[in-house]
Amino acid sequence: MTRITPDLASYEVWFFTGSQNLYGDETLRQVAEQSKTIADTLAAASDIPVTIVWKPVLKDSESIKRAILEANAADNVIGLIAWMHTFSPAKMWISGLDALQKPLLHFHTQANVELPWAEIDMDFMNLNQAAHGDREFGYIQTRLGVARKTVVGHASNPAVTAQIGTWTRAAAGWAATKSLKLARFGDNMRFVAVTEGDKTEAELRFGVQVNTWGVNELAEAVAAVPDDRIDALVAEYEELYDVAPELRAGAARHESLRNGAAIELGLRSFLEAGGFGAFTTSFEDLGALRQLPGLAVQRLMADGYGFGAEGDWKTAILVHAANVMGSGLPGGASLMEDYTYDLTPGNEVILGAHMLEVSPSLTTAKPTLEIHPLGIGGREDPVRLVFTADPGPAVVVAMSDMRDRFRLVANVVEVVEPTAPLPKLPVGRAVWKPEPSFAVSAAAWLTAGAAHHTVMSTAVGLDAFTDFADIAKTELLVIDESTDLRDFEQGVRWNQAYYRLAQGL
Repeated sequence: MTRITPDLASYEVWFFTGSQNLYGDETLRQVAEQSKTIADTLAAASDIPVTIVWKPVLKDSESIKRAILEANAADNVIGLIAWMHTFSPAKMWISGLDALQKPLLHFHTQANVELPWAEIDMDFMNLNQAAHGDREFGYIQTRLGVARKTVVGHASNPAVTAQIGTWTRAAAGWAATKSLKLARFGDNMRFVAVTEGDKTEAELRFGVQVNTWGVNELAEAVAAVPDDRIDALVAEYEELYDVAPELRAGAARHESLRNGAAIELGLRSFLEAGGFGAFTTSFEDLGALRQLPGLAVQRLMADGYGFGAEGDWKTAILVHAANVMGSGLPGGASLMEDYTYDLTPGNEVILGAHMLEVSPSLTTAKPTLEIHPLGIGGREDPVRLVFTADPGPAVVVAMSDMRDRFRLVANVVEVVEPTAPLPKLPVGRAVWKPEPSFAVSAAAWLTAGAAHHTVMSTAVGLDAFTDFADIAKTELLVIDESTDLRDFEQGVRWNQAYYRLAQGL
């Protein structure tokens, strides 16, 4: 099957350099040469996954605005990097920045790493003025309220390119949500508060189109799948997974596996035909489907689709964005839910899972493909992949609708091996230790009103989600090793006032 996450190299980030005509042709020629060298250095950095495109030096208001409008109109341009090589009077940037619709990174750098102390003369000083040229640019961005990422350092420094690379991944995630179409099959789980939300505001804030289709439209697509395609997919299952004996050809439960394959093929065809990159289901609204989609959902998430259970479209957005941001990196992204705890003092851990729908992208091990009763939903026993997520660093992120805004809450965690085997838990699962401690993490999460559904990402971490939230101008509360519960509670209170005031009247 085909992944829907893009090759990030197909995205472009344009590199803008600011100067002015005051310095004369010879200085401007050197500015152009040196700025292209900086852009080429970034383009060659292995941790920057997008294509960096150098643009001619910008020297006046008209060319600045024209270049920004051109970037706005280019679908494959996901952001801009701006550097003021010399002194670029900031009033020249007002109309351009006012028109800006793409994410912006302000790169505070210079052409050389070390100063040639014995050779510095006034020609050198006229050419190398980023130290105060960028301060002029920083002022006008702040004066205009322009959202941006600021990165400081030389382009040859791996710590610098790592920051820029993470920001480009966040910009790619943002671009993906701006063009995302999300299909809700049925409605939210009844009486659940956190899966509700303002879909109109979501389209304004994130660009995603969230709409609903009847479950029986999906069931019709499943019923239309021909037998030969089911045969081929079942053969793929047997090659990729350890298939339980009762599901193999000729065994008692093989028909259930074939039905699971038909659900995957029908669901894929529906999503592909509609151009959808994310979807939701609900066990309370299955129409003519014979089993709750489990295996199909797991495999679709691993291929880059966003998913939210029980109609949770907000989590589906995050899963897709995380899949795009992590494209090409080891690890993955999945719907996750804090299910239960081990409260052994000093060794508290969280066991996360869901009914069926955890992505196998969280493991490098070979999952087993099994069938078990579900106990809810009133349908036949569903097939699903069973595995445990690989140990390592991760982040869990939730989105909540706070009436006047969306709130993201992120907790840095460490995925660990389970304390003991889980022979009777037939689902994909992860076990983790949250930072800074279980007690502080849980109390902060509850204080923030964060959702019980999350995306778990083992490919990109907190920095990518921080940049994503900044680009989306969306509140983000962070729970990590430095979190103090009293300060966190105070931050929640301050944010209530700030975000209401920032919206204006």
